[in-house]
Amino acid sequence: MAIAAIREELVMNTPARTEARHRVVIVGSGFGGLFAAKALRRADVDVLVVDRTSHHLFQPLLYQVATGILSEGEIAPATRMVLKKQSNASVMLGDVTDIDLAGRSITLTHQGRTTTTEYDSLIVSAGARQSYFGNDHFAEHAPGMKTIDDALELRGRILGAFERAELSTAAEERARLLTFVVVGAGPTGVEMAGQIAELAHRTLVGAYRNIDTRDARIVLLDAASTVLPPFGDRLGSTAAEGLEKIGVEVRLGAAVTDVDADGVTIKDGRGETVRIESACKVWSAGVEASPLARQLAEQSGAELDRAGRIAVREDLTVPGHREVFVIGDMMARDRLPGVAQVAIQGGRYAAQQIAADARPRASAPDRLPFRYRDKGSMATISRFNAVVKVGGVELAGLLAWILWLAVHVVYVVGFRSRLSTLMSWTWTFLGSWRGQLTVTDQQVLARNVLGKLVLLDRCEGCSPIRAVQTISSEHANLLTSRKRRSSS
Repeated sequence: MAIAAIREELVMNTPARTEARHRVVIVGSGFGGLFAAKALRRADVDVLVVDRTSHHLFQPLLYQVATGILSEGEIAPATRMVLKKQSNASVMLGDVTDIDLAGRSITLTHQGRTTTTEYDSLIVSAGARQSYFGNDHFAEHAPGMKTIDDALELRGRILGAFERAELSTAAEERARLLTFVVVGAGPTGVEMAGQIAELAHRTLVGAYRNIDTRDARIVLLDAASTVLPPFGDRLGSTAAEGLEKIGVEVRLGAAVTDVDADGVTIKDGRGETVRIESACKVWSAGVEASPLARQLAEQSGAELDRAGRIAVREDLTVPGHREVFVIGDMMARDRLPGVAQVAIQGGRYAAQQIAADARPRASAPDRLPFRYRDKGSMATISRFNAVVKVGGVELAGLLAWILWLAVHVVYVVGFRSRLSTLMSWTWTFLGSWRGQLTVTDQQVLARNVLGKLVLLDRCEGCSPIRAVQTISSEHANLLTSRKRRSSS
């Protein structure tokens, strides 16, 4: 338990290194970090991958975990297992809290243990987190979708809403429980809204006795004027029409002004305030870079953009430090989007430059600027329906959906994961079965409870017993209020 009064913090500093091999530290095991590590497998370097989680996450498929299509193991293989046969790579679990550019070291913590390790070259690919645009309190009732924990919590919230509706005898309460709101009409929001609709209107039909899941209302909100803005007006309109055909209510020009346990308040394009009663909300409206970007900017003099991303040089390094690369969702360069391909290509590019630097030379080699090759954007709407944009080519419908399947299978890490993913897709898309519909109360409640534990831990004079009593009391009150609403 992360309580200061009972935590023993162990500080471990790695001894000074005496080996001659070039040491590469990679912060983050996402697309950028993992592909960089694998690209260094034949280089004369030692690679250390550091991350707060023990797995590599295929983030574009998180919504399929949240809606019961895939298991978390199919999109999140253990990083150690992925790099098991790469003899020059090792993995360290921990949350990086400090980067010292002058001292060429990083500091990380894991369960009260603090470790400092040095590097010769550093790749920072810590990604991004959900942004609530200054309204962080929205997060309590509208989880984002950036981690496995987020996806499992959302699965519990979605299926839990149907279970509570089955028990409710009040029409108004039942309508609130069967209303699902997705905030953000980018690829994640569109795919999430589409799969909630298919779950309600296809998979769960007939599974309940007191409700008809086809009565579910799925609302997709965005302050923008189009769905999928990066795809252009034509594909955006096509996607909106496809969503409406499967029962999704698309509301554009709708800015969210408040989120609470019982619903969402929006201001529409006419400036009118509208309330949507909803038990289950999903937030996919924005992202902000890891706080490590600000640390790097303060030490190097680099600028940050509105999303907290650090402006990097043409070789993806921070000013004054050619040994420090920033890639993926953390970097700002040439208005590149925060997509997997940018991270993958950036990781491979950084690995190539580091391998060249590690070779014995009289002087540092010159570097060609990083050039991104746009391989297109794609998003699914429903089964057999997707939109794809590659350069000037735009596709929609079945062909785009098949292309989406092929691309995503290629980038799922590991043969066994690819095989199990294909099998899950076959059952889901050709039939109506979803094999990952198991949920627990812990999945829904754990995030907010752990967040309160951290806050209590920081409170001076707050005892562990008092912390647990406070949280238990709040949990009991929450359950009591739910029971009262269900019986009313």
